[in-house]
Amino acid sequence: MAAQWRIRHKLLLGLASVVGILALLLLGTLEGLASYRSTMNTVDSKLQELREAQKLQVAVTELAAPIDGDTRPLYESDKLKIKIQNARNAFADYRAALEQTLEKGRDPEGGFNENQQIDALNERFERLDRIINEENSKVLLVQTPLEPLRMNERVIEAIGNLLQASKDLQNMIYSDQFEYIARGKSHFKASTWIVGSMGVAILLVVACLSRFYYTWVFHPIRDLEQGVGRLARGDFDKRIDLDSGDEMEDLAAAFNDMTDRLHEMYRNLERQVNERSRQLVRSERLASVGFLAAGVAHEINNPLHAIALCSEALEGRLGDLVAKLAATPARNMADCEVIYKHLKTIQDEAFRCKAITERLLEFSRGGERKREPIQLDELLQSVLDAAQHLPNCRGKRLAFEPEAGVVACVNALEIKSVALNLVVNALDSMDVGGTLTVRLQQWNGQAEIVFSDTGCGMDPEVLENIFEPFYTRSRSGKGTGLGLTISHRIVTQHGGEIEAASGGPGKGSTFTVRLPLQPAESVKEEVLARAA
Repeated sequence: MAAQWRIRHKLLLGLASVVGILALLLLGTLEGLASYRSTMNTVDSKLQELREAQKLQVAVTELAAPIDGDTRPLYESDKLKIKIQNARNAFADYRAALEQTLEKGRDPEGGFNENQQIDALNERFERLDRIINEENSKVLLVQTPLEPLRMNERVIEAIGNLLQASKDLQNMIYSDQFEYIARGKSHFKASTWIVGSMGVAILLVVACLSRFYYTWVFHPIRDLEQGVGRLARGDFDKRIDLDSGDEMEDLAAAFNDMTDRLHEMYRNLERQVNERSRQLVRSERLASVGFLAAGVAHEINNPLHAIALCSEALEGRLGDLVAKLAATPARNMADCEVIYKHLKTIQDEAFRCKAITERLLEFSRGGERKREPIQLDELLQSVLDAAQHLPNCRGKRLAFEPEAGVVACVNALEIKSVALNLVVNALDSMDVGGTLTVRLQQWNGQAEIVFSDTGCGMDPEVLENIFEPFYTRSRSGKGTGLGLTISHRIVTQHGGEIEAASGGPGKGSTFTVRLPLQPAESVKEEVLARAA
């Protein structure tokens, strides 16, 4: 499932994992440090309490020590009271140390055990005070010497109880110290375990992320690099196949699309180079034809004209001879008919050659002719009206689909010649029942005329050489191979282009003529005017 995430999600997942583990590691470390600090603070406060408790024990121990000087009961009582007061002062110092510990929050149990010991010590001090007061009262009432207070069993017992309570307090503080230290060690072990386990987890996560990133990022980048290398070597056939579901897959798809476009661009450039090469060859051939036409057409035209006239004269005289021989045997009549037929053939071929030389002369003249704005729909309509009366139009349908208001600056006679030539060629290529559709439209500053027929179609070889001089595949066998060549030259001189297309033999043909609505000079002037 992670392989279908976006790269940013994968990076966020890895970052979140590392951050989470580092956070746990940091928390474990902080916990250990906090536990250590708390334990040290507690031990420090408890050591202060212990010092005060030791002072209290020393002060209580002094109660049982012999009293120097006057051993009279009342005097001894005063001395004992002073020691008791000293013990109470030490006891007050301990209580102050305990309150300071509680204020700083350094006693985990809130001073529960210490308060019990304090209550016990208070009780022992009060009982000792009561016993001393009672013994002093007896001395005053009896007015007889009594044994010293320090020898009194009740006083000794009270002092012993008080001393035991101070020792219990000190032992309790010792016991709490060991307990707090043990608790600190436990926290330290837990923190050590957390830090160690998190360290191992970080190593595992880094290893896993390294493996995943190699699959998610490095592997796709390697494939992209190899694809770029293949493209640099001119290999457009292999595609980059990635199924990562992230930006790398989108990048591979965009790269494949770019490769397809570059491949298509190279194919178009290759096609244009081939087309320009053919045009160059065609131009050289046209130049040769023009040179040949200019040098030879006039010389050939006069003999052809003489041959045609002589054949016509012989044909006329042969007619009279045929009439005289009508009564002769059939053999002579047959010979005359053969002669008549051959003369007719000579005449037809002479006029055909004369027409070819006239076309050559027309082709060789070239040059620019006057151009003016022309309504192309009206021009094409006049061509189609004239074509309907041609013999090869019988049984065939002409359809015209014009866009109104298409005006182009052209030479009307030349464009009409182009249109008529394309219409006649289309009619010759169709059988009875065929349809020729002529569409006129305007777009991108050009007038586009499309001639689509349902005729015999063309194969790739014919399409490649269709505009070459003297190249013809006319089904009637009467073509000279110059009609489309002259049409191509006319359209090119107008700054336009003519294209031929066919789905193959038997699938009809389409000729597309594009003419600029304005002459090239006018377009340049308009662009310069806008730039200024």
